[in-house]
Amino acid sequence: MACMIQPKPVWAGASRRRRRRASPHTTNHDVGRNKIRCSQVGSLGLVHQFNPKVPLEEALTPPSSWYTDPSFLSLEFQYVFSRGWQAVGCTEHVKNPQDFFTGRLGSVEYVVCRDNEGNLRAFHNVCRHHASLLAYGCGHNKSCFVCPYHGWTYGLDGVLLKATRITGIKNFNVDDFGLLPLNVASWGPFVLLNLEKKVLPQSEEAVSNIVGSEWLGSCSEILSTNGVDSSLKFVCRREYMIDCNWKVFCDNYLDGGYHVPYAHKGLASGLNLDSYSTSIYEKVSIQRCDGGETQTGEDYGRLGSTALYAFVYPNFMINRYGPWMDTNLVIPMGPNRCRVVFDYFLEESFKDGKDFVERSLKDSERVQMEDIMLCNGVQKGLESPAYCSGRYAPTVEKAMHHFHCLLYEDLSR
Repeated sequence: MACMIQPKPVWAGASRRRRRRASPHTTNHDVGRNKIRCSQVGSLGLVHQFNPKVPLEEALTPPSSWYTDPSFLSLEFQYVFSRGWQAVGCTEHVKNPQDFFTGRLGSVEYVVCRDNEGNLRAFHNVCRHHASLLAYGCGHNKSCFVCPYHGWTYGLDGVLLKATRITGIKNFNVDDFGLLPLNVASWGPFVLLNLEKKVLPQSEEAVSNIVGSEWLGSCSEILSTNGVDSSLKFVCRREYMIDCNWKVFCDNYLDGGYHVPYAHKGLASGLNLDSYSTSIYEKVSIQRCDGGETQTGEDYGRLGSTALYAFVYPNFMINRYGPWMDTNLVIPMGPNRCRVVFDYFLEESFKDGKDFVERSLKDSERVQMEDIMLCNGVQKGLESPAYCSGRYAPTVEKAMHHFHCLLYEDLSR
């Protein structure tokens, strides 16, 4: 598509001009004209409306088009989610042979399973006959995958075991029609996929070490020594559909506790927010906060003395506090919709405390509902003609800025 408008890069110096345009005398129509749309510059043009080289203290946030334009999401699927290791679930759901779960990563439908020998495997969840999905949801005791459309049957190793009604077919080799494999690995209690074509070692332990290095970098040891490991017991899973772009949820997580005293008063009562700190690593940011000085806050019992919140680029959060760990996987469902999967884990010695577990989950649910309200509201604002870009609060929002810079790096390659 021809470019009708040649956009000017949004450098830090533009912030003064934006303030003038947003004066009390500026109409919504005038402000709306400053929004850059894909139809004007193309999706790659939208990427360069953010400048990662501008210092945090002077930088503008990405334009609202990053959060609203469907073609920008397509770009993210191509250059962000189709590269590197992506968290897709937890080992609890493929703990035993013949366990499986399914999902979607961008346009890729996948199935993860344990074969009869206990090997972790993953495949494109697509029948090689006429493209029907093979499996749905998750389950146990799955000895094979039978296509619900025409009955083609595959082993848990991906081999085509039976092709029905093919009498008379020519030039057909069964070995050529097995399920297409995907790279899969586990690290701690997490299952990850890599959609890139790469040769991995046969040993699951060796692959796990590679994942630790490529996915977490230097944070692999930091998380392990802070109680993020496979010794925790899985408690439950909860899922939320949110009417916002997936990055809105991530931004909310990465504001350094900025919104906590305003939006999460119950949570804030159990935290010493003056102790909040943020550390930036290669593709991980870690926020820490001490628990409150007294145990009067209703959340203090579950938060313990220190809370650790790790964001693993691009869309995975690991929250370790007290005896609890919960993870948040943010799955894009459209430019203004995402699904967030919460998995809850608990230290072994606490798993039988029914009252403690129920109260903790109730407290967590309240926080999620508060965040959902915030994220829905932000998305509506991003779609308004009154907003194009904002600013960062430098003392607290450096993890958010880091996230945006990583996105720019991937999308501009």
